[in-house]
Amino acid sequence: MEKPVRILGFVGSLRKGSYNKALMRTAVELVPDDATIEVFDLEGIPPFNQDWENNPPQIVRDFKAKIRAADALLIATPEYNYSIPGVLKNAIDAASRPYADKVFDGKPVAIMSASTGHLGARAQYHLRQSFVFLNMYPINHPEVMLSLAGKNIDVNGNLTNEETRKLIRELLEELVRWTRKLKAAE
Repeated sequence: MEKPVRILGFVGSLRKGSYNKALMRTAVELVPDDATIEVFDLEGIPPFNQDWENNPPQIVRDFKAKIRAADALLIATPEYNYSIPGVLKNAIDAASRPYADKVFDGKPVAIMSASTGHLGARAQYHLRQSFVFLNMYPINHPEVMLSLAGKNIDVNGNLTNEETRKLIRELLEELVRWTRKLKAAE
């Protein structure tokens, strides 16, 4: 039996009742038997300062260590002003420096989004632009973009939309398959 694929999940929202945190909790619930998900909380990562890139704060070192140890990444991101939230961009910038320390290099990655509106795809596309520079390998399908999240996540933070639950399960299965394929090609 193959070792389980270790997935590191993180959410680009700090809000306690975040809809994207609800998506991540659902992913943890639906993770395939041949994988695990550990969630890293981005709260407390300070604004990136190049002065400390060679000696980052402990939370950044911890984040980088978790990325290195993971076989794949799962990111849930809201969309702010047609793009990714600053907290997510900041965390990625902090973990990606210095450039010689390529913690994201070659990592398979999947993205999910929840939006209170009808859209929410633009943040995913902007995130994919960063993946190009970081040399990451994103999953293209299925796309998990939950619209009208307030109507699809209950007051207890549970995802009630069965179609989205199905898509999250499919996304995780594809991430595991993709990760195993990339590892076999090494």
